[in-house]
Amino acid sequence: MILNLESSVTLACVILTCNLIHLSSSFQPLSSSPPHATSATIILSATANGNKDRIKKVGGGIPVVPPGDCLLFDPEKEGKLQGTGALSDRITHGASYELQPSALYEYMQAQAQASSSVTATAAAPPANVDVRQAQQWLEYLNDDLPVNFAKASKPVDATVLARSRIISDDAPGDIQHVVLSLPEGMHYVEGQSLSVVPPGIDARSSKPYSPRLYSIASTRYGDALDGKTVSLCVRRAEYYDPSTGAIDPAKKGVCSNFLCDAEPGTVVKVAGPVGKTMLLPENPNTDVIMVATGTGIAPFRAFMHRLFVEETVRRHMFGGRAWLVLGVPTTGGLLYKEEIDAMIHNAQPDQLKVDYAISREMTNSIDGGKLYVQNVIAQNAGEFFERLDNGANVYFCGLKGMMPPILDALKRVAEEEHGLDWSEKLKGWKANHQWHVEVY
Repeated sequence: MILNLESSVTLACVILTCNLIHLSSSFQPLSSSPPHATSATIILSATANGNKDRIKKVGGGIPVVPPGDCLLFDPEKEGKLQGTGALSDRITHGASYELQPSALYEYMQAQAQASSSVTATAAAPPANVDVRQAQQWLEYLNDDLPVNFAKASKPVDATVLARSRIISDDAPGDIQHVVLSLPEGMHYVEGQSLSVVPPGIDARSSKPYSPRLYSIASTRYGDALDGKTVSLCVRRAEYYDPSTGAIDPAKKGVCSNFLCDAEPGTVVKVAGPVGKTMLLPENPNTDVIMVATGTGIAPFRAFMHRLFVEETVRRHMFGGRAWLVLGVPTTGGLLYKEEIDAMIHNAQPDQLKVDYAISREMTNSIDGGKLYVQNVIAQNAGEFFERLDNGANVYFCGLKGMMPPILDALKRVAEEEHGLDWSEKLKGWKANHQWHVEVY
């Protein structure tokens, strides 16, 4: 049920989740509920309907992440309680914040009574009501997609807030989670990318280095929930001399090494955001299939935070099913494992499916060889085809070498095991905008 409140407080919307309760006639019922929803809901928006300018002007408090500290996600707190109290209080108190639903309900009543456009009773919350305050001040970006706040020819300054290695010491390579503070007014949405311009001059061209594009790994609200930060998942690009086995520093990735070594306070030139093809479906009941290798998990971390972690109307209305297939070489290389575990806990039963393809430790059931993402898809081809035929959107992100074996595996299974015309099937999914690919 939705009720718009006209008030001076535009920080967030309040969500009440309740089990089969009698509601006052002052609330208007929703036309339908998502198939996986198990409770009724009241959403009170603290902004006037359609007033985008007011929403744009609202800030979300200050970042709670101290410089140099990358403890941005506590599965116990963020995974289960993120956004479930008054957001302003949560940002102000940081780790010391405690959920106080009764105080929030009183706040909701006060706002409703202060409004001349609605009538609200002063009764206590109905039994079994869960009162929640949700982020919402950046929801207007769904209709006002941010593109090229800054062009690559005129990048703007971002600042490193935190950086942390997110794979174990025994995992190959180095992957860092990097959090940047963005300049005022720069926003993005889940599925977009950010350009980073590394400092220095390219010796080959005698010109400044060209920008490098990175998939954004956070939601529009950022890991600090202030709407002013962005996170990147960066693999350090290194070249090993085959004759010596040693790293050749002359051939290292300029931008990735810059980001992976950047200290808090480092200024980073950025441009963008860019991208329209990897966005979440507009229909909240659409199934989402995400296939990633390594740092290709970045946009899907943003997707899953949006759908299963942050308290937003978008999360509450999600009635589809999500399926993640993530490929990495070793268990120590599983990216954001603790967060994904919390998301599984948050999701409705059977709403989030996660399959890992750990190539050096798992074998596939097809030929007994190493398990890669294409093997996981092939082993579950029936479900894959069925979901897409029912309207699911599938997204692929990672190294460009991931796509040929995936396409080969799907073609073989489609034709040999299901009697399908693979080329026509793929053509149809692409025509329906269900097939999304971002490789690098």
